Amino acid sequence: MSVSRLAAALIVSLSPAPTLAQGFAGMATDATGYALPAVHPVFSFPADHGAHPEFRIEWWYVTANLCGPDGTPYGAQWTLFRTALRPPGEASADIGWSSPQIWFAHAALTSAGLHVTAQEYARGGIGQAGVTPAPFAAWINDWTMAAPDAPAGQDALDRLQLTARGTDFAYDLSLVTEAPLVLHGAGGYSLKSPRGQASLYYSQPGYRVEGRIVLPSGPVDVTGLAWLDREWSSQPLGDGQHGWDWFALHFDGGAALMVYRLRDDSGPDFTPATWIDADGSSRPLPEGAVRLTPLTETPVAGHRLPTEWRLEWPDGGLDVIARALNPRAWMATDISYWEGPVQVTGSHTGVGYLEMTGYR
Repeated sequence: MSVSRLAAALIVSLSPAPTLAQGFAGMATDATGYALPAVHPVFSFPADHGAHPEFRIEWWYVTANLCGPDGTPYGAQWTLFRTALRPPGEASADIGWSSPQIWFAHAALTSAGLHVTAQEYARGGIGQAGVTPAPFAAWINDWTMAAPDAPAGQDALDRLQLTARGTDFAYDLSLVTEAPLVLHGAGGYSLKSPRGQASLYYSQPGYRVEGRIVLPSGPVDVTGLAWLDREWSSQPLGDGQHGWDWFALHFDGGAALMVYRLRDDSGPDFTPATWIDADGSSRPLPEGAVRLTPLTETPVAGHRLPTEWRLEWPDGGLDVIARALNPRAWMATDISYWEGPVQVTGSHTGVGYLEMTGYR
């Protein structure tokens, strides 16, 4: 058993409610004792770039569409998750090895013919993983997403250095932006279900990227675009919601779109979206305004997953096809799902990322 799997087994065995073992379905479980998102949130930056241990789960999530010197497309993913094994209690009981905070992380590199992944685990309270808001740093073991002190007037996330490595890959990427943060939903209150489940959700979609990736075939210098998602909640899914299909798309010309479909066994699917103009201004779109239609399916890891989609927003003149760069971009991590870069054609052209969870 690898060190990471041994750590995962230990973490799950210590959990009174096996959050990790439940995977994404566990996000619909009872949130008693945890904080819930405020309907009218007031964010405080840089403090809210840090952790929120009073909530059950949150993540720091970067996806990057990259290009090598010869035009070859690649994708990179870096994700740090924090999940609590129990609601917050006495501070003296939440330090060191007794901390209820579990950290785990996923990283991947993708090309048309390759998808390599890695994962890390750490227990909170002993320094192996964590997030500090200013200067911003998120880390787990030797994986890092960190920034220098931000100059006056600059957000703490405007400049980041992103590193991760697995058995057969590594990357070291510099991310820079001057774009504003984007608050999804109603000022960052992102409704997930007509039954009221919600999260606090914002993004930085405007990064330009330079750096180097290392593949089994050797190092490659790359440039590209990246998107960071920040989200936290204690019950982000409703009963009957078993997974989602999430898109973050960069269009040629500078506009961008975030849209996802929460699949629901007990009612209609829920489809929130945010349109981002080239100048960085953004607006939430009415629920269901963007239509997501699965087209081509690919058999992957015992599932049939839609790896080609049509996305339509009639009021915005959007009608595009998003195709997976690598249809077999399966994250074979302890909590498994599909995640990979897509290429966009149609009324708008561009690149982006697709994540699909909860397929049975």
